[in-house]
Order: sequence, then structure tokens, then C-alpha cells
Amino acid sequence: MAYTMTPTPPGPVGSQYCVCKVELSICGQNLLDRDVTSKSDPFCVLFMEVNGKWVELDRTETAVNNLNPAFAKKFVIDYHFEEVQKLKFALFDQDKSSTQLYEHDFLGEFSCTLGMIVSSKKITRTLLLGNGKPAGKGMITIAAQELSDNRVITLSMAGRKLDKKDLFGKSDPFLEFHKPGDDGKWMLVHRTEVIKYTLDPVWKPFTVPLVSLCDGDVEKLIKVMCYDYDSDGGHDFIGEFQTSVTRLCEAQDASPLELECINPKKQKKKKNYKNSGIIIVKSCKITRDFSFLDYILGGCQLMFTVGIDFTASNGNPQEPSSLHYINPLGTNEYLSAIWAVGQIIQDYDSDKMFPALGFGAQLPPDWKVSHEFAINFNPRNPFCSGVEGIVQAYSACLPHIRFYGPTNFSPIINHVARFAAQATQQETASQYFILLIITDGVISDMDETRHAVVQASKLPMSIIIVGVGNADFAAMEFLDGDSRVLHSYTGEEAVRDIVQFVPFRNFRNVPKETLAKAVLAELPQQVVQYFKHQNLPPINSEPA
Repeated sequence: MAYTMTPTPPGPVGSQYCVCKVELSICGQNLLDRDVTSKSDPFCVLFMEVNGKWVELDRTETAVNNLNPAFAKKFVIDYHFEEVQKLKFALFDQDKSSTQLYEHDFLGEFSCTLGMIVSSKKITRTLLLGNGKPAGKGMITIAAQELSDNRVITLSMAGRKLDKKDLFGKSDPFLEFHKPGDDGKWMLVHRTEVIKYTLDPVWKPFTVPLVSLCDGDVEKLIKVMCYDYDSDGGHDFIGEFQTSVTRLCEAQDASPLELECINPKKQKKKKNYKNSGIIIVKSCKITRDFSFLDYILGGCQLMFTVGIDFTASNGNPQEPSSLHYINPLGTNEYLSAIWAVGQIIQDYDSDKMFPALGFGAQLPPDWKVSHEFAINFNPRNPFCSGVEGIVQAYSACLPHIRFYGPTNFSPIINHVARFAAQATQQETASQYFILLIITDGVISDMDETRHAVVQASKLPMSIIIVGVGNADFAAMEFLDGDSRVLHSYTGEEAVRDIVQFVPFRNFRNVPKETLAKAVLAELPQQVVQYFKHQNLPPINSEPA
């Protein structure tokens, strides 16, 4: 493979759904020794696949005379859950000062997806030569860490005996929080609400990211200013003080922290000036606002199940007009949807064994209709190995079943919900279930399906529905609660929106990656929303 130096990738690598940045740390072990008189001087180069070509993103420093390097330089990459981000790590022995990689001896390479790295947090793999054989005993270790300060600070503030600023009444006080900007000036970070007609205000508790308040530095000085609100915008200054988050954190529920509010002009003029009132910090708490990647790096597994519609409205699979007809290229809309979603999610499941279920068909030998059958015809073990296994089982089952009806979703939703309910007994953020239903049309058991979705919204579970063919999918849009809250026939509301519906026809003439982005865009948010609602931190989370 020819390596070329590309200083800047053409166009942005990624999409608008970037969740965050990931830092990758690289170590090598037992690297090939290419130098005659000394050991190799290795450096590592990171490539990303962009439009089918390997583009260089960055390279580490050179570790002189070292076959077991731990590189100080880290690689930082934008992480996109809903994309397959293919990476290649190539190691070279530096021989010259040239930036051209062909000038240096090749020590081996390793390719994988970013999803594989973050789902394992740390991986060690064999380095391969260009011919696919191992590069001696050479190994590479890659460790991932999210690059974000996810701490938030919640403050509960009050005031006592503030200066009276209004002629015919009391003050209308509010607080402003400022931090030092890069230009040396104070920069506004947060403003509380106004409390009318009082010198002893109690403001509502508020939460801001720690990075916003003090750039994540708990020792950094911040300035708190108190004003009396005027409707014309000419707010009267009451007083101010400077403090730090460390100092604010001294406040406890039982023993609040009291800080004097000082007006410097008054202080200069009046000899017996004491203060312009007291600002009370009733409580100050720092917690972590966990992200999707925190849960994945913490060991949460995404459990993937596929539900496939085998009702008669799909047409005879032997005829080209059928939605289940496998064309000469070996695909159809059902297979395209399975590949698009499955190839992303399989990186986040350690055993890559996925149940694949069918509904709406008559099964041998007695030809009874089933709305919940294993497409590998093994009800005790409906698991397929990877996305390839699902595709093979799907193709193999087509000649052995009779397409029938009706189109009932609720049995498969309830099937996955039973497993999701079992997972909740662990009371840890260890598993989240994703059901992909691929269907050609109108749901027959709408009331039961609505009820099943409302019950499933209380569980660690999301449902993706891909509509194939050209049917009327109005009912599917109804289940996708983006515009309104879904109700069960009993009147019970869904706790959260867990259904994402996408019609395949909107994606027929676009790159296949576009479908994955559309159907998976909401999933990270749904995972976080569920675990936060249950007050479950990531398994291996550190205290704030």
C-alpha cells in the first residue's frame, strides 16, 4: 500500500452529529528492529478512511532507540456514533528527516473502527505487514478517553439586607456571574432571575457547566455582581465580591457560606461602610453530566435485535416485484437496512451475537402463522453471528416460509422488552436494547403496539422502524413521538420518545451511510436520557 502525506483532509471529516472528541493513546510492544547498530526509532501515523481513501490525520513523536514505545503525543478525533469511522495505525522506523513515509522503514499496521476502540476502552492487537502476515511479535495498544469536562455545578443562592435602591420601594435584586476572559476583561457567564420587592431575595437553584463558570479550574477567581433591576435597562449596582468554586463548595446544606457584597465606591466614600448586604451560598454541588460516550467507555453494551416483516403484501420473493426479492447484486431494501444499522451497532456488542426474528409468516411443518419466530428456525438459540449471520439466516429462510399476515408489531416489541426488563434488575448501566423493525406497511395491531411502546419507554430500550416499499406510513410517523407524546389505549403516556421511524424510499439514491445517520441520530440521546432518568451513572465512572 502506498502511503501519501496529506496535511489537511479534504473537507470536514464527520457530520453535524459529532458527540464529542476522543483522545487516543498509543503504545507499541516488541516492534521489529530495523536498525543494524541500534534499535528502531518508531513513530505512529494515524489515517482515517475518507471516501474510500486513507487520509493522514496526525503522527506521534519519534521514540528514539525503543522497541516498546509509549508515545506522549495523543491523537484527538471527533467521534460520531452514527458513522463507521475506519482508522489505520501505521508504525515506521524513522531513518531520515523526510516527511515522506516511503523514506522510512515500515514496522507494521493495524486497522479497526473508532467504535471498536471506544466500546472496549483499550485494545491490544497484532501489527500486520503489507502482506497480511504478523510483523514479528509486534503489538499495538490503543486506549480511548473522552476529551470533555462533563462536570456541572449547581448553586443555591440568597441575599440578606441588600441596599435599598428604589425610591418608593425595596430593590429588585439579581446576580451576575463573571469569569476572566482571554482579553483580561470579565466575561458574563450566568444571570439569575430577578426577585421583586425584597432586600432578602432567595433565588432559584441553577446549574451551569463547570467549564462555562471557571473553565474547569476550581481555583480560578470568579466575580459575582448584584444589581437592582430597572425596566429601562439601567440596572443599579448594589455590590460585588470575588471568590472561587473551591470557596463556594465550602457551603453545605447545614452550614451556608456568607459573603459580603461590597460597593467599592461607597467603601471609598464612607468611613464606617461595612457592606451593601450579604450574599448567602445555601448549597453548592458539583456533579457529572454523563454523555453517551461515558456510558460506552464505562462498559455499556448495545444489544441489537432485528424484526423482519414476512407478510404477504411484500410479494412473492421469487418475483422481481417483491420487496424480499434478492437482486443480482445480492441485496434488497430489507438487507440494505440491516447492513446500514447493524454495521454501526455491532461494534458496541462484545459477543456480536444478534437475535433475528420474523413475523407475519406461516411456518413449516403445520403452517401456523407466527408473529415472533427465529429466522434461523432455532427458537432456543435465535442468535446470528454478526450482521453477516443475520443476512445468511434471512436468505436461507426465504424459501421455507409462506408470507401471510397480519402485520403485528407488538409480539416482537414485547419479546425484546422482556429481556430489557430483566436487565433492569442489575441496577447498573450495563445493557441497552435496540430493536430494528423492517416493514412494508400498515400495522394491524395498532392499539397493542402503542401499548407495547408506552411500556417499553420505561425500559433500557429503543425501537428503530425502517419502512420499505411505497406504502402509506402515516401510522409509523404517529409512533415516532417527535411531534407529540405517544399515548397507550389506556391513556397512559410514554415516559420518553423511543421510536425513530425512517422511510427507506427517502434514501434510495443517496450513499448508504446517510440512512445509518438518519436512523441512529437520536439513539445516543435516548441511551443517556434513560440512564439519567434512572439515576444510573456509567459503571466505571469517577466521582466529580
